[in-house]
Amino acid sequence: MFMLMSLEVMLNAAGLAFVVAGSRWQQADGQIAFLFILAMAAAEVSVGLALVLQLYHHFNTLDADALSEMRE
Repeated sequence: MFMLMSLEVMLNAAGLAFVVAGSRWQQADGQIAFLFILAMAAAEVSVGLALVLQLYHHFNTLDADALSEMRE
């Protein structure tokens, strides 16, 4: 989950860089790239939600401490 969250932060930073660069040169390319990045971020969020739902259905809890105890 931490990898997905850090990927989300990096995608937001890249999107901001594209918008700023497009604004600097008065081009719409940065905004178009940002829309693509938003679509990728939405797909990433759906993968994270699917992982959380699978954990809940398998262990009937979302408590990280209980999940680590079940592993041992």
